[in-house]
Amino acid sequence: MASKLSPTSPGSEIDERKRKRMLSNRESARRLRMRKQQHLDELIGQVNQMQEENKKLRKMIDGASQLYLNFASENNVLRAQLAELTDRLRSLNSVLQIASEVSGLVLDIPDIPDTILEPWQLPCPVQAIPASADAFQY
Repeated sequence: MASKLSPTSPGSEIDERKRKRMLSNRESARRLRMRKQQHLDELIGQVNQMQEENKKLRKMIDGASQLYLNFASENNVLRAQLAELTDRLRSLNSVLQIASEVSGLVLDIPDIPDTILEPWQLPCPVQAIPASADAFQY
């Protein structure tokens, strides 16, 4: 004769522990998925924040690059003007020298200053050059 297992039998205790363990595992897995999702959401937020910061930095770099190109272009124009004016001054000095020799008059012909011929050698201490506040705005 086969006996029926009672609720307090050893077999039912094992089933109950197995069921509790399964529930506990499911709850642990659910908490783990929630933590993973929360971590993923945080990482996505960081990516978005960094992309926005990257856009701002790119705009700043583009602005600075444009300013640099503008200043470099203006500098080239000024250098060309300096070269042209230096040549004119040399020509005028030559004309004055010839006129002085032909006329017999003693003319005071000033020398071309070194600062014109070599502008990188400044005759006075370096001083700050004021610029408008918006010259460096990005």
